[in-house]
Amino acid sequence: MFPTSPPESPPGAVPSDVPAAQVVRVALVDDDPFVLTALRAYLSSSPRIEVASTFNRAADALAFLRTVPVHVLLTDVRMPGMDGLELLTRVRSRHPGTAVVMLTSFDDDEAMLTALSQAANGFLLKDSAPEEIVRAVLAAADGGTTISPATASRLVAHHLRPVRTSRRTDLTQAEQSVLALLCEGYSNAEIAAQLFVAESTVKTHVSHLMRKYGTTSRLKLVVAVHREREAA
Repeated sequence: MFPTSPPESPPGAVPSDVPAAQVVRVALVDDDPFVLTALRAYLSSSPRIEVASTFNRAADALAFLRTVPVHVLLTDVRMPGMDGLELLTRVRSRHPGTAVVMLTSFDDDEAMLTALSQAANGFLLKDSAPEEIVRAVLAAADGGTTISPATASRLVAHHLRPVRTSRRTDLTQAEQSVLALLCEGYSNAEIAAQLFVAESTVKTHVSHLMRKYGTTSRLKLVVAVHREREAA
């Protein structure tokens, strides 16, 4: 959980030496006012992030987005009334250009899988380090997806069946081999060691795989592969 005293962060605009095009505008949603205070402090510590507003109700955040666009919405999963998952669904429908990062106190596999199936850009636990939350928001603004490490490991171990080969016919044998190891949770360096190739070669194959599957991150690629298998 969050520390008892959130770090001090003076209010104000993003420093003037940060180009406007690089500023990431963020809205925060959580029904706990202390959590909102802590999150604002954490994110305001980054010179690239501007916290546009905070909300304790999802409906209010949704109304805000109709008039003030933001790059990233960071929202709690469990809230009274409209919860974070419903908010994610509505934002995806009405504001597809807004990235959404989910934050929760519960290590909830079902909520995580639901969020990822709806193209959430992150799923973090509230005991994540402040710098991890900042990195996740910046990554989301760039189209990436971040999952808390322990949650990601469990996703691979318990929910994604091993992939030995893909049914696609447009993959080379080398790409098939890389994909199988990628779906088992191996890093690029570990895949390179397993296949006796350079890590740069693995990165090239992963880039080709993401392009062929129409994804923008390793995690989204893995999810896309398993959806493909389940649909077959």
